[in-house]
Amino acid sequence: MEEIRGYVEHIIYRNEENTYTVFVLNDLGDSITCVGYPVTISEGESCVIAGEYTEHPVYGQQLKVERYEPAPPEDAQAMLRYLSAGSVKGIGEALAKKIVRKFGNETLRIMEEEPERLAEIRGISERKAREIAAQMEEKRDLRAAVLFLQQYGIGNRTAMRIWKAYGMQLYGILNENPYKLAEDIDGIGFATADSIASRMGVEADSDFRIRSGLLYVLSGTAAEGNSFLPREILLQRTVDLLQVPPDPVELQLDNLAVERRVRICRKEEQVQVYSLQAFRTEQRTARLLLELDGEAPGGVTEEGTRERIARLEQEEGISLDPLQREAVTQAAAHGVLILTGGPGTGKTTTINTLIRFFEEEGLEVMLAAPTGRAAKRMSETTGRKASTIHRLLGVKAVRAAEGSDRGYGAEKESGISYSWFEKGKDDPLETDVLIIDEMSMVDMNLFYSLLQAVTPGTRLILVGDMDQLPSVGPGRVLQDLIDSDAFCTIMLRRVFRQAAESDIVMNAHRILEGEALKLDNKSRDFFFLARADVPVICKHMVELMRDRLPGYAGCTAEEIQVLTPMRKGLLGVNNLNRVLQSVLNPPGRGAREYRKGDIVFREGDKVMQTRNNYQLEWEVRGNFGMPIEKGTGVFNGDCGVIREIDVPAQTMTVCFDEDRTVVYGFSETDDLEPAYAVTVHKSQGSEYPAVILPLLSGPRSLFSRNLLYTAVTRARRCVVILGSRQTVEEMVRNTRQNTRYTGLADRIREIAGTGVDERFPLDI
Repeated sequence: MEEIRGYVEHIIYRNEENTYTVFVLNDLGDSITCVGYPVTISEGESCVIAGEYTEHPVYGQQLKVERYEPAPPEDAQAMLRYLSAGSVKGIGEALAKKIVRKFGNETLRIMEEEPERLAEIRGISERKAREIAAQMEEKRDLRAAVLFLQQYGIGNRTAMRIWKAYGMQLYGILNENPYKLAEDIDGIGFATADSIASRMGVEADSDFRIRSGLLYVLSGTAAEGNSFLPREILLQRTVDLLQVPPDPVELQLDNLAVERRVRICRKEEQVQVYSLQAFRTEQRTARLLLELDGEAPGGVTEEGTRERIARLEQEEGISLDPLQREAVTQAAAHGVLILTGGPGTGKTTTINTLIRFFEEEGLEVMLAAPTGRAAKRMSETTGRKASTIHRLLGVKAVRAAEGSDRGYGAEKESGISYSWFEKGKDDPLETDVLIIDEMSMVDMNLFYSLLQAVTPGTRLILVGDMDQLPSVGPGRVLQDLIDSDAFCTIMLRRVFRQAAESDIVMNAHRILEGEALKLDNKSRDFFFLARADVPVICKHMVELMRDRLPGYAGCTAEEIQVLTPMRKGLLGVNNLNRVLQSVLNPPGRGAREYRKGDIVFREGDKVMQTRNNYQLEWEVRGNFGMPIEKGTGVFNGDCGVIREIDVPAQTMTVCFDEDRTVVYGFSETDDLEPAYAVTVHKSQGSEYPAVILPLLSGPRSLFSRNLLYTAVTRARRCVVILGSRQTVEEMVRNTRQNTRYTGLADRIREIAGTGVDERFPLDI
């Protein structure tokens, strides 16, 4: 590793969020281009750097900086260079010359130790002298904090997040409870905090460590879709994580309950442990739903409703079955209606009839779905505008009041909590009827946010397929609502004649019934190709996408989607994306690219956002690239195409569904991944002209009936399964589903008065 002393001649690029910097170092007259993560850096600043030279394919030789240490100016000339570069706000070149002329080689000491003397110079007031002193002190404090944190193995980027969150309080927080970092700061998990605590001499069985471990395990369970954990599972996971005896873990769990850091519920023999936020979200969701339900406004009789339905059928030239008519009748009479059914059972026809019915009553109807693709499909099938739930609510990122409840599942950024949406109880949605499609993929967090923006008197109609995979986020909202038996639910069963002509639809229903699939390849839209080797499967997959399916399904190769149960393995998402990218969007065609770890992003690639980001800005562009609409927020499952990669500016431009254009900094691409192949879970709410399913072998927990059902029902015109007939047959028989620990149905029954546990009163 080479060590060089010089000064910062020019800063080419600086990302203040993660401190990534491209700068030019002057080393005795030689200019060296450097890249790295200096916490603080200023033009004209003297410094000592260490690193290795690398060869960039576009920009040539660069020094990759591993260590950057600001150095005090050695003489008056160095100090003049530093101040003249504008490194201290309020001091320009002319004023810098006056300061250095006055104090000479003592300039730095005067500014740090006797800043009031700066007022001796004409043009510097006492107030300005204090402001300059404050800047110098802040720079000095930051550098000292970074050096302090480095001794505990904390790198510059993490140190910056800690400094932004705590400032000078970080010393007290680390000494008192280093595990607080994992609770407060995004990007610092329990493992990092535990490593810091260990270096600081915190004992393995300390109360802080055990309590933090319990909260860490409990918070992490949301990623598995859970709202709570049974007590024995929580205790065992914590013991395994911390490698401590169970007794002190049980004691600290009881202490957390007494302090109301967790909530304990009991259901029969099971003791359930919630984080306080998760429990409140379920409880408040139940309360809001029950307030919405009840007799709907309008006073329309059932007989009058049925007469209007009959007239609509005649005008539209359709014939509804009894359950579809019942759905419209009950929607007119209730505040909340649940409409569920599989493919081909008439959900879309029922939705269209509901829209016409309420519009003829002079009521305003809003339509929404969880994802951009689902909203687009809803617009196409109804002829009305539909938006994502996020856009309907209006995403914003506003610092919450200190001490406010961050909310279940809220995002963290440098210890600051953010409210997500503009719409809420203080600014509700202005509509008479709200219809939400694809409810199976709506998680607890999003549903609670939605309900906060719906006022009593609004009819809420929730549409979905309860046999789909549950949401990626925590909860199983649709299933819990049905299980609660508290709301009017219509289950459509009949498969209509036109849908019955599709083997996609009929095989989907065979999967649900556990029946053998029709795999004789006499179908027009459902094909099975027996292949036993991974290379052969990949070869035929490429041929199908590039040569055969586009013409057959009437779509482009980019619109064909490969779905797989797994992320890892030869037929998992990670490997398949590398294979498909190399063929469908190969290098060497002039497309610019950016490598991040093992992933190569290339202009023209299909990509997917894998985590909600409420701060990312987007715009819809019209003619000549002029923005015609702007907003914030890109969400888990959003898909797009890379339009431009600008290496000098370190940015990547992605166009998502609904024509939303987002400019990512390279540092913001952690949550982007290629999407030529995606997991079946990530495909929920989407529909594709053609779907390819590579199914050879894999974990029984993933290769299940409802996963196969979800995958097959993502296709509109064509499904092709590549792999093992035995695997497909075993998936149809495998009814195993991963247990989700959720309690929304219990909260609804408690508040409705059908199962209240008086020991645990409402906590609203």
